[in-house]
Amino acid sequence: MGFLSMLLCTIGLGIGFVFGICIGFYIFIYSDPDTETFQDPVVKPISELDLTSLQELMPEIPLWLKNPDYDPVDWLNKFLLNMWLYLDKAICDAIKQATEPIISDYIGHGHRHIKAITFETLSLGTLPPIFQGVKVCETDENQLVMEPAIKWAGNPNIVMVVQVSAFRIKIQLVDLQVFVVPRVVLKPLVPSFPCFSNVIVSLMEKPHVDFGLKVLGGDVMSIPGLYRLVQDIIKKEVAKLYLWPQTLEIPILDSSFGIVKKPIGVLHVKVVRATRLMKMDIIGLSDPYVKLKLSGEMLPSKKTTIKKKTLNPVWNEAFKLVVKDPQAQTLQIKVYDWDKVGSHDRLGMQVVPLKLLTANETMELTLDLLKNTNVADPHKKRERGQIVLELTYAPFKDDCEMFSGPLTPMKRDNSVGSGCESPIGAGAGVLLVTIQGAEDVEGEHHSNPYAMVIFRGETKRTKRIRRTRDPKWNEEFEFMLEEPPIQDKIHIKIMSKRSRMSFYQKESLGHVDINLADVVYNGRINHKFHLIDSKNGLVHVELRWRET
Repeated sequence: MGFLSMLLCTIGLGIGFVFGICIGFYIFIYSDPDTETFQDPVVKPISELDLTSLQELMPEIPLWLKNPDYDPVDWLNKFLLNMWLYLDKAICDAIKQATEPIISDYIGHGHRHIKAITFETLSLGTLPPIFQGVKVCETDENQLVMEPAIKWAGNPNIVMVVQVSAFRIKIQLVDLQVFVVPRVVLKPLVPSFPCFSNVIVSLMEKPHVDFGLKVLGGDVMSIPGLYRLVQDIIKKEVAKLYLWPQTLEIPILDSSFGIVKKPIGVLHVKVVRATRLMKMDIIGLSDPYVKLKLSGEMLPSKKTTIKKKTLNPVWNEAFKLVVKDPQAQTLQIKVYDWDKVGSHDRLGMQVVPLKLLTANETMELTLDLLKNTNVADPHKKRERGQIVLELTYAPFKDDCEMFSGPLTPMKRDNSVGSGCESPIGAGAGVLLVTIQGAEDVEGEHHSNPYAMVIFRGETKRTKRIRRTRDPKWNEEFEFMLEEPPIQDKIHIKIMSKRSRMSFYQKESLGHVDINLADVVYNGRINHKFHLIDSKNGLVHVELRWRET
């Protein structure tokens, strides 16, 4: 009897415990808060709160109050509040359009027991996200970096219906709370609206996401252990996709629209000779010379020497032109007759598309000179002679392997014998100097600054900007070199000039000498240099060495 009593007592205790847990869980899940009485919260000024209350309040204080690097953006929060009714509808419509094909593919691939997944209700609620502050990061690169702190304690009403066979299961998302600090990078900045080509987003820390999930009316997130599991899964998956250095890149402008193209190679042109040119002088001869230029370039044309009194000149002169787009650019060849008085007469012209060339292979061309490129011109068929050229396109070393055969982009191949050995000579390349701007440059008598770049006896200058101490130029200059400038220095001088004749017409605002050894070894330097003979002046210079 004693054993039987103990057994029945144990069974009764177990059954009672299980029933008690089930009844308590049911009451917790399905309890109606409307029938409960709540007391109004006590509102006190911050000055009257005790230390414990202040510590509890700290997480709710806007970030711009706690961190001086963040700026308040109340205007943006007001804008979102007034626009949220329309943004809600627009965002929900975009979500439906984006998820419909995903759901269709999911149902059609091995999930035939699921008949349909639809949104019964989709609304983001009446509470918009709040920007607690925005930090703008200064950088020397051609980009804008922002870090907004976003907090959203929303009241969305999102109800999805999953139809499995004959059953309809309702899943509802409620009480959504999100806190995230993304890094938003707008790059590169371009002179075409909206003035940036890509938006790159990454998370600097794992986001905080909290929400309630109801299935068939019951809050499944109240199940012990499930809430923590879901939190860990969400943070892990989001971090895997977007936590820095992982990024989400959103293209805004086409890659070829409004973007300043960078040099990717050098075109070597040898003007050999011309034959049977037109007679332009009274004595039946001409004084020919050749001008070379790549399409899309604003730089002055390259010129050969003038050959006096001949219709069959021989030059054998070599030139180098920087190539930025070998698929679209053309070499423009124009032959002129030099005149001592008046304008020079054009003897003929021709164009050569660079895409016809093979990387690092010399091509000799004999071209018939034309009056112009207009096919319908009746005078085009008149013979104007021929010109012989030798053309070699030498891509820079880091771009060389992207080209093989005719200039068509191909996948990179690191195998031996890729044909990237340049026949022109090792070490030749281009030094690219970009004068971004200057800061705190002020003259004693006037401040109309411009920059001068002096290298190996060659001087180039930016445009002059009037009445400013912080000019922005963003102008690039090219220096073609036969060997790396390891032992050289480049001299940059900031000058000021008055527009009218007067005393102190020119004035030096500072200068700096930059050693180019680091540029050659590193390939690129982007730095702000302190100006000599200037109190606080800085000049922002980007230097790049591209070797063929």
